[in-house]
Amino acid sequence: MDFQPSEQQVLVRDMARSFAEAELMPRATKLDRQGFIDPDIFEKMGELGLWGLTIPEDHGGAGMGNLELAIVLEEINRACASTGVTLSVHNSLLGSPIMQFGTQAQKDRWLPELASGKRIGAYCLTEPNAGSDAAAIATSAKLEGDEWVLNGTKIFVTNGAFAGLFVVYARTDTSVSKAKGISAFLVPKETPGLSIGKAEKKCGIRASSTTEVILENARIPKDALLGPLNAGFKVAMYTLDGGRIGIASQALGIGVAALEASIKYSREREQFGKPIGDFQAIQWKLADMSCQLEASRMLIHKAAWLRDRKENCTQAAAQAKLTASRAANYCADECLQIHGGAGYTDHFHVERLFRDARITEIYEGVSDVQRIVIARGLVPA
Repeated sequence: MDFQPSEQQVLVRDMARSFAEAELMPRATKLDRQGFIDPDIFEKMGELGLWGLTIPEDHGGAGMGNLELAIVLEEINRACASTGVTLSVHNSLLGSPIMQFGTQAQKDRWLPELASGKRIGAYCLTEPNAGSDAAAIATSAKLEGDEWVLNGTKIFVTNGAFAGLFVVYARTDTSVSKAKGISAFLVPKETPGLSIGKAEKKCGIRASSTTEVILENARIPKDALLGPLNAGFKVAMYTLDGGRIGIASQALGIGVAALEASIKYSREREQFGKPIGDFQAIQWKLADMSCQLEASRMLIHKAAWLRDRKENCTQAAAQAKLTASRAANYCADECLQIHGGAGYTDHFHVERLFRDARITEIYEGVSDVQRIVIARGLVPA
């Protein structure tokens, strides 16, 4: 067992950290307030190869693994969680299923554009009546000649406003159980009948795009099917394993930012004639935050390592996501408490961390769903 990062991992970590500190940290509060990410940030991410981090080199990507992606996502989210989730969804929820389930023609068609950032990806699973019960989706896909016709509405679609390619899950067989009659499709933005609905106004990650995606007789070619017919639920669950590692990495980055802000403030703020960091009450908060974050990092790296080895990582990904998201919220809460009244204002970025952390216990599967996944691995049915 080797805890020493490889030379490649150190290089990609340092690259991501330099980009985050130079381009994201100074602008994160501005992005949060304006409600969108400036296009030049996306361009710079493309120049650094971040959009294609896990896409093979023969399709224009960097050819790295999930562990490298987790390392990068920690650094990006340490600076700006809105940018972090945008990058995570693109790599883990769109690039990953195409690489795993796509035909050679689909890989040749879409991966180069995803790797360059020419097209940014989005994942369309959740519906008004299908959240944690993902198999309850009502969006339909019917084959008419050589085309699939899609109808339905997806909600909470990250990257929806500017995505160029969507993976859409739709019901293709109503005669079987819910999970067995779902298929996955690759749907480009220019598809007639696809439109972007309302944009959500959110508590946190405000600069990221979260929208409805509406499908009204949207017609796509027969070969837009991703993976086997009626096996889309398996595609979705495989994809979410990677997505959960990505969100766990996001949570870790937010938590690290909270710890760093707490340490800095505890050295600067004086009460009763000395820095508050000299008081045991503050020191113990910092110690607990550090332990929870380090434990989260180990779980994330283990889950990513398993996925890179093509081993089952479902339980490990759920453990990482559950632990890291709880740690992020704990650290953000304690960080705000350490800052006191000042932390509750917008004079510090602490309140943004507090808001951003909350979503990590909700998307890619709420914490209770993670507990269900973990328990099923411990006590199989």
